[in-house]
Amino acid sequence: MAGRDLEPPRRSIRQNESYEQPRKKKSKKAPENPFDKNSGMSFLVANGGFDLPFFAATLALVTIGLIMLFSATYPYALQNEGDSYYYFKRQFIFAVMGVIVMLVVSKFNYKFLKVIEKPLFAVSVFLLILVLFYHVDVNRNGEDFKRWIPIGPVTLQPSDIAKFALILVLAGYISKNYRKMKYFKEGVLFPVIYIGICCVLIYLENHLSCTLLVFMIGLAMMFCGGTRWQYYVAGICFVAVIAVIVISNPDVLPGYQGDRIRAWTDKAFQPLGLRWQTNNSLYAIGSGGFWGVGLGNSKQKYLYVSEPQNDFIFSIVCEELGFIGATLIIGLFGILFWRGIKIAQRCEDRFSSLVVIGIVSQVAIQTIFNILVVTDTIPNTGIALPFFSYGGTSLLMLCFEMGVVLSISRKVNTKNY
Repeated sequence: MAGRDLEPPRRSIRQNESYEQPRKKKSKKAPENPFDKNSGMSFLVANGGFDLPFFAATLALVTIGLIMLFSATYPYALQNEGDSYYYFKRQFIFAVMGVIVMLVVSKFNYKFLKVIEKPLFAVSVFLLILVLFYHVDVNRNGEDFKRWIPIGPVTLQPSDIAKFALILVLAGYISKNYRKMKYFKEGVLFPVIYIGICCVLIYLENHLSCTLLVFMIGLAMMFCGGTRWQYYVAGICFVAVIAVIVISNPDVLPGYQGDRIRAWTDKAFQPLGLRWQTNNSLYAIGSGGFWGVGLGNSKQKYLYVSEPQNDFIFSIVCEELGFIGATLIIGLFGILFWRGIKIAQRCEDRFSSLVVIGIVSQVAIQTIFNILVVTDTIPNTGIALPFFSYGGTSLLMLCFEMGVVLSISRKVNTKNY
């Protein structure tokens, strides 16, 4: 054994030495790519299925609106245009175009709207200024209305574009400043500047009803965006004071606007003038009863309800389809609003959620205002019923907006729907 060399024990790690694995460097999070293919959205095309109840409700409203437009307008169209199908044919063309536009837009990546929000708002402001100087001359009862830009055989109503542009720019602003929306400067002052620009320009068109609608859309988006409720209480108190002053002194409003307030408060005011349309609207609703007189059997549409293709088409709906039919149509609007809110709640980003809220709020507010006017609950403001009232630009823009909601719903469906 002597002379035998002993080898020291082998160690995998030397004693009294610390061993540390090299730390992995934290990689900086890459900025969100709005067109990431793995996010369910490709560069141009939105993947996934859209919200079927929302689409079905939209299609039903467009279809029923066309049927009721023809039924309500053929005597008036024959009398004034010499063609019973005059309003129906023109609206039908825009309805077909609108449905095609809705389906095409629903396939586009909605995040493109983030890129065009400010340019579109700038274009809409330009058109609102342009229409004040270049417009179709419309004069009623001594009042000039500057609402439509003539483009060949058709007309363009800039206020319809402005409503959507305002929704986009507010959605973009609020989504970038949502943490500051509780402060007055970011939560009230800046959004009101955007809203005020549109409201002032639309009011100069002699379009009070659309001014109120745009104002209400803006308030709805501010509320959902996080503006403090205390500011709303102060605003409501201010508006209430103004409303009391205006109703008590209609002369503070210019021209026909003050007369409409007077006609609402005094039911005997100009029964053959400003009260004519409202009175005959009430006659139509009352004669419809529970079941209605039947499709096409209205009597008030025979030149009693003046311009039945526009603001007071719902009175003819009530007369022909009765309480049941009117309730079902209101139910369709309710489904549209409900599904829109569901889509907004499931959106992953604030921008898309606010866009959906703005669009469905526009339809809801406009529908409520129209029904309140037709039933003489509020003064006659001249606001149209979505999908029913005659107007190519309005119907086309509505279908475009519905396509935007459907595009956003595709992203929702690919994630957690």
